[in-house]
Amino acid sequence: MTPRLLTRRALTASGLLLPASLLAACSDPVPAASAGGSGASDGGGGDGPVLDTSGSQELIRAEKNEEVAALLPAEIAESGVLRVGINGTSSAPLSFLADDNETYIGSEIDIARIVADTFGLEFELKLTTWENWPMKLEAGDFDVVHANIGINAQRLQKFDFASYRAAYMAFLTQADADFYLEDADSLSGRIIAVSPATNQEQILTEWNAELEAAGKEPAQLKNYSTNADTLLALGAGRVDGYLSPFPSLSFITARRDDVEVQGRINAGWPDETLVAATFPAGSGLVDPYAAALNALIDNGVYGRVLDRWQLAEEALPASRAHTQENP
Repeated sequence: MTPRLLTRRALTASGLLLPASLLAACSDPVPAASAGGSGASDGGGGDGPVLDTSGSQELIRAEKNEEVAALLPAEIAESGVLRVGINGTSSAPLSFLADDNETYIGSEIDIARIVADTFGLEFELKLTTWENWPMKLEAGDFDVVHANIGINAQRLQKFDFASYRAAYMAFLTQADADFYLEDADSLSGRIIAVSPATNQEQILTEWNAELEAAGKEPAQLKNYSTNADTLLALGAGRVDGYLSPFPSLSFITARRDDVEVQGRINAGWPDETLVAATFPAGSGLVDPYAAALNALIDNGVYGRVLDRWQLAEEALPASRAHTQENP
């Protein structure tokens, strides 16, 4: 079944149609170390083998697909380069500094690279931040942004999208917690850490409104400046849980035995959304990009990337173009 994307009506009714300054991204812009960072985006994860976070890791590559490459806009085909913006302040396993502290690695980078391979283009990585990618993309600094960006009605006014992953958030709690966080009722009276100006914070705000309307005690929301501060607060029992994108929480739990992941919430709540490569509206790249992603899904290279980063739970059976006319 195709997930329902956020509509303007649903966004307005739910309070999720935020000002542009807040909806520039659904992510935590706090910088992160390679061993696990801030909740920067809209996506998911799972258990699996220990991840290779070295800067010398073997890259997953794809072969050029002539049929797909023929779909490229002439300007990009003639340039020979795909310029990809990534969030340089994101968290593992999405885009982050490797153990050498100078090489950027992660699932977002790997997906973009294999698309460039499929087009037969050179891959050019360009750093941005969660706050600045919309402005820089519109200014032409990149051809596409891979920053765990979820599709929503407001973004569709300015950007086109080629979907490549499902998008989930979850709660991080102490491993011995005697409660389970998953919805508004489960949060009543709890203290929950969340990054400010994110989809996560807006969802919690809406859930608190539901609790208060029902005469129940709302959750107390806490903001911390870094992921490390949040984890310290969780370990010390100063907060009951931390709502963040599923991939980064899965990455943390793979390295620690004192925390666990609870619940799973679609990042587009109360509807559903998808993670997508993002382009200026009308650039002409969205359809070729979706075709490249579908070729990579069919030949199995896409699946290898998601498996590598323990994101198989968010795999899509197909990509498609999402535009304002065809959301």
